[in-house]
Amino acid sequence: MVPADQLENIVARLRKQGTDDATVEAKKCGRGLSHDIWETVSAFANTSGGLIICGIDEQEGFAPTEQFDIDRVRDQFVEGIGDGESASLVVHPPRYELSRGMVDDQQVLLIEIERLPIQERPCFILARGIQGGSYKRVDDKDIRLSASELYEMQSVLVPSDADGEVVPEATIEDLDGDLVTAVIEGRRQQSPRVLRGAETREQQLNRLNITNKAGAVRLAGLLATGVYPQQYFPKLVIDVAVHPGTQKSEPGAPRFLDRQICDGPLSACIEDALAAIGRNVRTISYVVGAGRHDEWEVPKEALREALANAVIHREYSPMFLGQAVSVDIYPDRIEVTNPGGLWGGKTLDNLEDGESRCRNAKLMSLMGAVPLEHDGGYVAESQGSGVSSMIREMESRSLSRPHFVAKYDSFTVIFARHGAELMRNREWIAQHAGRELDVKEETLLALLRNRGASMTVPSIRTALGWDSDDIRDACSRLIDQGLLCGDADHGYSVVQDKARKTSGRASAEELRQAILALMEPGKAYGAKELAGALGTSVSKVRYALPALIDAGLVSPTAGAHSRNRRYMLK
Repeated sequence: MVPADQLENIVARLRKQGTDDATVEAKKCGRGLSHDIWETVSAFANTSGGLIICGIDEQEGFAPTEQFDIDRVRDQFVEGIGDGESASLVVHPPRYELSRGMVDDQQVLLIEIERLPIQERPCFILARGIQGGSYKRVDDKDIRLSASELYEMQSVLVPSDADGEVVPEATIEDLDGDLVTAVIEGRRQQSPRVLRGAETREQQLNRLNITNKAGAVRLAGLLATGVYPQQYFPKLVIDVAVHPGTQKSEPGAPRFLDRQICDGPLSACIEDALAAIGRNVRTISYVVGAGRHDEWEVPKEALREALANAVIHREYSPMFLGQAVSVDIYPDRIEVTNPGGLWGGKTLDNLEDGESRCRNAKLMSLMGAVPLEHDGGYVAESQGSGVSSMIREMESRSLSRPHFVAKYDSFTVIFARHGAELMRNREWIAQHAGRELDVKEETLLALLRNRGASMTVPSIRTALGWDSDDIRDACSRLIDQGLLCGDADHGYSVVQDKARKTSGRASAEELRQAILALMEPGKAYGAKELAGALGTSVSKVRYALPALIDAGLVSPTAGAHSRNRRYMLK
């Protein structure tokens, strides 16, 4: 049931925006149920659910419908959805709730549609069939589902063997011998039992699902170890495109600033795509010990994980073999999109649970043994850690999490480009720090600046995944530099510009004057409290206080060795 105040807010929102939206649909109805209501029922049931308000007219500014017959409309809806004497007009009708509300002193009928469980989708209009009567909700529109969207919706829980299908024209000669050997050795190291009893090369290829028992090459084997899989599947590539604006093909702009089609076995596709991305992103230099370390504005490992996930978890059924994995680089973001939606009950809500559900199990197993060309290790891990790794790589550098977009027939990972933000941080640091900061100090400072609030050691550890002692050491150095204030007990925060006159470069006299300016008559201050407020170290404050005491400007409240010693203006 929709509360009265919530309904009032909903109608006010519709009137302000002048249209329906992704979660609310207004139907005029009048003396009978609107004929297109079943499209909306299907769309809400197949997407995220929603509210249908019967009895207000969008064309009249969402005013109440004249001569609205609420009882007749209600009865027709109940009958049409299959809860009356007749059969349902929709297949897989969703759960719903009916209630009445008031808009401008006139009754309206409220129909709350629930999202269908994943195993029951799609909901479709019986008379039009599944192809013509299945809809999804996009903003204020009910849009017919495409053939690929329907396929993905119906097969989302169905085990797939698309990656195990034989490639009719391919032979053993199409495989890269060195890559095959590397995979065999990789799998043997991972599991000594996997090749037990498989003595010949042919037996080993069959055991690893590179070929079937007859020696025919499987799709997974060709993609993971083939010399050039695109001979048979030209679109199974990674298409990297660099766009001049924030959208594709903006008017008056060149279509691409750079473009590369990355082909070969999947490992080569990933490495070439990474190289193409690297040519088109900013590189940030960090101080590490006595040397320097360069990193991309979006961490390379996060991008590698996104690319590996895209080629391994994409849809390889025949309907999708003509679609490439795409990488679109914009001035403000990088998008990695693969054909095929989330599979096996995975949703945006449980992406980070670490549970591996892969539609392409054979390919996943092989890619977990394909070595990385330059960085050591393997292309993929089959432990459901890809998304978590992306998030961890971003957050460990105090960068915003990747954004995930799941559609029925595609999945996209969006990384914000942080070059401009990092450069602003660099400029701020150059203005206020007396030296270059190392990578941990810079990351920590960026985190605290972006949060705009005090953070404790545990909260910093959660955000960055660092050791607590490393956090305390970095914070201590930044406090000495005059960039942070606070302590491990109460949390750390960035010193505001107005207090930064007491930074590590300030003179002793400036510090004494700052202490006097901060202290209020009648109030006692501890040395830690003064240091935190002024953005300097406790030791410097303790060094400055005796001179103020000797000058008769400040008096201590207890002896020099007392834990309760505080300071007050005289």
